[in-house]
Amino acid sequence: MLEVYRNSSVDWKPSPVVALATSVDDSQVAAARADGSVEIWLVSPGAVGWHCQLTIHGDPNTCVSSLIWCRAGLKGLPCGRLFSSSLDGSISHWDLFNLKQTTVLESVGVSIFNMAVAPFVNDTENGYLNDNGSDPETSDSDTSDSEDDSDSDDDHAPSVVVNPRVALAGGDGFLQIYSINDADEFVYTKSLPRVNGSILSVAWSPDAKFIYAGSTDGMIRIWDARGGIEKHRITVGLGGLGGGSEICVWVLLSLRCGTLVSADSTGSVQFWDSQHGTLLQAHSYHKGDVKALAAAPSHNRVFSAGSDGQVILYKLSSETLESSVGSAPNVMKKWIYIGYTRAHTHDVRALTVAVPISREDPLPDQGRKRARRKEKPVDFSYLKWAHLGVPMLISAGDDTKLFTYPVKEFTQFSPHDICPVPQRVSIQLAPNTEFSQTSLLLVQGSHSLDILRVRVKPGPFFDMARGPSGGLASTNGLFQIKSSRKIICSTISNSGEFFAYSDHAKISLFELKKCIRSGKKEVKCKVGESELTLNKRNLPRKLPFAHSMVFSFDSSRLMIAGHDRRIYVVDLHSSELVHTFTPCRDLHDQELPPTEPPITKMFTSSDGQWLAAINCFGDVYVFNLEIQRQHWYISRLDNASVTAGGFSPRNNNVLILTTSSNQVYALDVEERKLGDWSRQHTYVLPKRFQEFPGEVIGLSFPPSPSTASVIVYSARAMCLIDFGMPVDRDDESEMINGQDPALRNLQSNGKLKRKWTDSQTKKLFGRKNFEFIPFGDPVLFIGHLSKSSVLKIYKPWMEVVRNFDSAPVDKHTFGT
Repeated sequence: MLEVYRNSSVDWKPSPVVALATSVDDSQVAAARADGSVEIWLVSPGAVGWHCQLTIHGDPNTCVSSLIWCRAGLKGLPCGRLFSSSLDGSISHWDLFNLKQTTVLESVGVSIFNMAVAPFVNDTENGYLNDNGSDPETSDSDTSDSEDDSDSDDDHAPSVVVNPRVALAGGDGFLQIYSINDADEFVYTKSLPRVNGSILSVAWSPDAKFIYAGSTDGMIRIWDARGGIEKHRITVGLGGLGGGSEICVWVLLSLRCGTLVSADSTGSVQFWDSQHGTLLQAHSYHKGDVKALAAAPSHNRVFSAGSDGQVILYKLSSETLESSVGSAPNVMKKWIYIGYTRAHTHDVRALTVAVPISREDPLPDQGRKRARRKEKPVDFSYLKWAHLGVPMLISAGDDTKLFTYPVKEFTQFSPHDICPVPQRVSIQLAPNTEFSQTSLLLVQGSHSLDILRVRVKPGPFFDMARGPSGGLASTNGLFQIKSSRKIICSTISNSGEFFAYSDHAKISLFELKKCIRSGKKEVKCKVGESELTLNKRNLPRKLPFAHSMVFSFDSSRLMIAGHDRRIYVVDLHSSELVHTFTPCRDLHDQELPPTEPPITKMFTSSDGQWLAAINCFGDVYVFNLEIQRQHWYISRLDNASVTAGGFSPRNNNVLILTTSSNQVYALDVEERKLGDWSRQHTYVLPKRFQEFPGEVIGLSFPPSPSTASVIVYSARAMCLIDFGMPVDRDDESEMINGQDPALRNLQSNGKLKRKWTDSQTKKLFGRKNFEFIPFGDPVLFIGHLSKSSVLKIYKPWMEVVRNFDSAPVDKHTFGT
């Protein structure tokens, strides 16, 4: 029986999301947080498969005000280039390949509140091309699905590459136009006439001929983009609540039908005729500032959100009016309020819409023999509204969460929390260290590292909200290391003797030692019967800062994945650099300069032979540390990112990996192929694992070479997988997932073994394989303390909410 010891004392304070933006190809969503970091999320057509692919740690002293994606030209990434504006007036480029932030426009001391990129237009006079210039049908009815089915836009790269134009909304009242060249430089074009107050919002017309700007004086100004002449001036207060000058126009949205949507500080969302500057409809359903707007790809639905936590849907409706005899009937179009949802507890700051496209793969059972059994249909109940090309709405804000909604069925399904543990605290456990067999915990904060001692208090009980438990675990602080810069990564050795961290400038290494009497002034603490001292160790000079680090199992070497895309191996006893690896796809290119993406995860085998390195996109590189050569390259497994991994203590040649699609793989690294278990079971898993809640975020192996099991866990549940047990399929349901050519190349021919029955499994092992236990509170970390006990670090979400800097939404209580 596995004993689970619980602890909730770890500090966890995620940062609010301040901006969202969808990539050019709709495959990714960028989320900027208040701490200066930017996350790149892979888009999924439903509630399952959303994955934070990478995080870029930017400057925490700059507050991002908006994000934009623009096309990268013929040689760039399909997703485009990502830029951000900040309140200090600077513009930054976010390099998704090298994971770094670069300032491309220095600040002149004036805040930039918003920026917008101009669409490409089919206008040879202006010199710009438009790849989506055709206006889709905007009429819609409650019973018509034809328009909704065409919600995804077909984007094609322009035949002529031109520099994108960007409009910047300045705090000094100027609207400036820049172009972005191939070197990611912002080239000044012109400024439009200055307005009273600050410009807070900006948008381009779909044909890029006009620019709309909202300001703090309650006005919307419509400019001719080419001549810089003001065409119309709209007073926002005339259509909403409150009066003119005190209204802030926070956001603008331009639609293909010629409608301009504004959202302001009075809680009003107004629809304007952009050609004449006249009001069409005004809605005041929000109870506070409206900070975000988004439109469905067909532009027949508009969403708004703000400080009251609501996300509201408005829909374009057509109404036929009676006409005189002999004349054609008049059709009047109106924007009507449909409904709202309130998933957020705090202000909603950003909305965006993406249209994920799932690829259709051949079924894994095509062309191979299957065990005979009664056929039953596969019930993908967890996919809900997942279909090809279904537009998804994403919302985020001060409660640090990201929620998704189906655009078409917005009022029919509950929002899905794709980020149950935002900015999860990095935690590592060193069980049974050399210091009186004490278990040590390394907790990485944004600017500090904590070394904690773990104590367990037995007292078996079952808590329905948190699962089985062997008792409580307490933590006592031993040492705290503070950093003036934001910490990127950290690691602790299995012996507990060494730990290290890296910020954006350098790597720092520390050593814990048993106290020896001396006249030196040292940092000390007591663990058991021993006094420990903390000493800083020297590292070889000119080591780059790291994206990931890991110690060898015997704590003799430190592997460093540098930002320069090389892997450095440091001997800890001599403090010398013993080898440098250059990850590559072709094993013959190991001596060439680095060309692969940065490494963000690393795992070592307990025998010290293997090092597995994972780049930020999910490719795997396996190195032989004994002969100091790269041994194997593995392209993305099933076209998914790697979420967790590790080498099995029972067989050091077996690498276990989990992916963002919640697949589990056992790789035989010595033979360079999928292991026997994966060839038989990876695509035929029990239905209970099919319904595993949440994305796998970690693995924990028992510290014993006699077991072949592993705990796979997400923020919502954990699952015990024993690779020595048969995969029980008593429910006779199979998990059918796609299989790409890279995986098929790994497999070899082989017949499936006889299916084990449920009674046989229970008789031999007393439990089912792949059983999972759901959690009531978000889990940050699970790690083995011993062969039969694990430590679970969790945090009730309401405790996290109480520590937020901003106040939650004041919801009305019945009877008050």
